[in-house]
Amino acid sequence: MNNLIATSKLIAVVGTGVSGLSAARFLQRNQQCFALLDTRSEPPNRDLIAQQFADVHCEFGEWDAELLANADEIIVSPGISTSIDALAPAREAGVPLVGDIEVFVRHARAPIVAITGSNGKSTVTTLVGEMAKAAGVRVAVGGNLGTPALDLLSDDVELYVLELSSFQLETVSKLGAEVACILNISPDHMDRYTGMPAYHAAKQRVYFGARNVVVNRQDPLTRPPLADDVSLTSFGGAADFKNVGTIDQDGELYLSLDLKPLLPVSDLKIKGKHNLANAQASLAIGLAAGLPLQAMLTALRQFAGLAHRCEWVANVRGVDYINDSKGTNVGATLAAIEGMLPASGKLVVLLGGVAKDGDFTALIPALEKNAKAVVVYGRDAEVITASIGGKVENLFHAVGLSDAVTKAASIANAGDAILLSPACASFDEFDNYSERGQAFRHYAQEAGNA
Repeated sequence: MNNLIATSKLIAVVGTGVSGLSAARFLQRNQQCFALLDTRSEPPNRDLIAQQFADVHCEFGEWDAELLANADEIIVSPGISTSIDALAPAREAGVPLVGDIEVFVRHARAPIVAITGSNGKSTVTTLVGEMAKAAGVRVAVGGNLGTPALDLLSDDVELYVLELSSFQLETVSKLGAEVACILNISPDHMDRYTGMPAYHAAKQRVYFGARNVVVNRQDPLTRPPLADDVSLTSFGGAADFKNVGTIDQDGELYLSLDLKPLLPVSDLKIKGKHNLANAQASLAIGLAAGLPLQAMLTALRQFAGLAHRCEWVANVRGVDYINDSKGTNVGATLAAIEGMLPASGKLVVLLGGVAKDGDFTALIPALEKNAKAVVVYGRDAEVITASIGGKVENLFHAVGLSDAVTKAASIANAGDAILLSPACASFDEFDNYSERGQAFRHYAQEAGNA
């Protein structure tokens, strides 16, 4: 240990998940001395670590306080709060605590488009990336979505489009994005933050040093205090001069810019009110980034959406099955309930998983209006029931997701839709939202074979 501390520069990487291992690979490529630490005594990637970082000093479970206090810098994975007790020696010694995005910004040589928000950021990030590709721009897309930011670094990249979570933004001092956008703000991760002000403050860090800002006209929490030299573009709702919106022309709704119709909303393959907002946001961000309009409109026409985000997966005996497993917070689920109502029927909504201290009472008006029934399941089913029970008719309980789908299938009639939009994390039953969504697809297929 003393030999490790005696090195000219030591960096500690805390957390061995996707972001942590990405940081470790970056440091290894740059021949920097580092140590790998994890709070878990048996981290899930231990075998991979042994293969890829055989010569790296690792500490799993208990950490050496001397190592932390003598590190030159600590790269903390976004899933780990910098306030945990294990990092106290580093905080007391004044060791800089940063994240992978802070390190990325130091080395990125191309402009950055930074996108955050409570809901829709994966869809918008991907769509902006598709717009850039349609324009012939060498673009790299990732961050909280897909490829970790440090794995994207390349001299060939002309534009970075990053999805950023509030956790990632906590450790950013000055992002300096060419374009920065908060899509929307609704309560999320209240199990990590002391309240909405703290969560909002973390999101607002995306604007630090930005040259162009994109805000949601329908959500004042997305608007930052602006310096005089920062350009602002807005989106959301009806048309507004010099901004992106929608406008009615001859009885048809169009995406618009500067009060001019651009593209019939009916031409979009992504459906629902929330996806219309995502399309507007992507167009506004692309404009702020200087992408050509026609390339962006081509991408908008072609984009079919992302898996697990209000994804149609099956029709069984006249009932549509819609997979919105990425709806991991109340705001996302509210958007899905309001935006995915069937033409001739109602929704049977599946809610459940790990609640993250979400406020489920916010769902009550939409459920009363659009839902035939609600099926709650999973670890925090009783938490959800305590919030909406007695306010929402036809509330049913299930043991797990499979049982919830079975119950929903017995309730729904032709013309209805079964919507999995859990408003919860998946970790009680599945490793992640993707695995949960894949299971839902399987259960929908089983319902068709029954």
